Amino acid sequence: MKKLMIGALAIAAGLMTSVSAHAADALTLQLKWVPQAQFAGYYVAKEKGFYDEEGLDVTIKPGGPDIAPEQVIAGGGADIITTWMPAALASREKGVPLVNIAQPFKKSGMMLTCRKETGIKSPDDFKGKTLGVWFFGNEYPFLAWMAKLGLSTEGGPDGVTVLKQGFNVDPLIQKQADCISTMTYNEFGQVLDAGIPESELIVFKYEDQGVATLEDGLYVMEDKLKDPAFVEKMAKFVRASMKGWAYARDNTDEAAKIVLENDDTGAQTEAHQKFMMGEVNKLTEGTTGALDEADYKRTVATLLAAGGESPVITKEPTGAWTHAVTDAAGLK
Repeated sequence: MKKLMIGALAIAAGLMTSVSAHAADALTLQLKWVPQAQFAGYYVAKEKGFYDEEGLDVTIKPGGPDIAPEQVIAGGGADIITTWMPAALASREKGVPLVNIAQPFKKSGMMLTCRKETGIKSPDDFKGKTLGVWFFGNEYPFLAWMAKLGLSTEGGPDGVTVLKQGFNVDPLIQKQADCISTMTYNEFGQVLDAGIPESELIVFKYEDQGVATLEDGLYVMEDKLKDPAFVEKMAKFVRASMKGWAYARDNTDEAAKIVLENDDTGAQTEAHQKFMMGEVNKLTEGTTGALDEADYKRTVATLLAAGGESPVITKEPTGAWTHAVTDAAGLK
């Protein structure tokens, strides 16, 4: 009888596990870039079981130079994506109705890093200089900044020469540019790793210059939000993800190691990921995950001010964000 009871309990436990696994709600997240601490909150949430606790089975798809999250979700390859707001708003205006449902990053990590030997001490000294700039939608904050300074981006003694920069720091190392685009948490560390000491550099953060735009938000397709079940699923995902970001801030080294475990390329180093994690934590502080409308309006104003021949957006967006998900998640 005892053996029969034990056997019955084992079967019951197996059935419960099976039902639990079957009941997990599948969800696919497409990242903007390759596995790194920029996305630690999601990897941590998965590793520590925060998604499991919400009944979610989350697949995290890495990005890369040939992957546009906006195209992936439009094609049905993901339920939710991380991307920068300029790219999301540009896609929305072009017919891909993306909606920001949460904003884990409160601050921008974008900046220009310059060699002091160029004589640059302030933005007033940019005139006549060569500046490295990322494109593919990342150039718009830069263009808005130059417009604010009254500097042409067509070169010449009264303007700046724009060097289309790859996603590396070579132009500064090889002295092809006086300044280059860097993120506080990534390329700036690469410059230091290349042997240029911080004492020989001067940086200009977009946040400090009043031309920052929101980065690394969470976006879904607008029509999906009409389904209450989808909103609830996203609320569970955002709630667990913000728990992951909070854990990463409190456990920097462990979070960096979790990211490394998800890097199949072997290209990342523990030292760089720890550096990156420390810097990313500064950008995710001060937010519950709910989008601050003032930050959204600042981003839109910056993009509209950029103008130019190929503006990222030509008019004020409507319906580009919602608090429905973060409200449902209890994140105010």
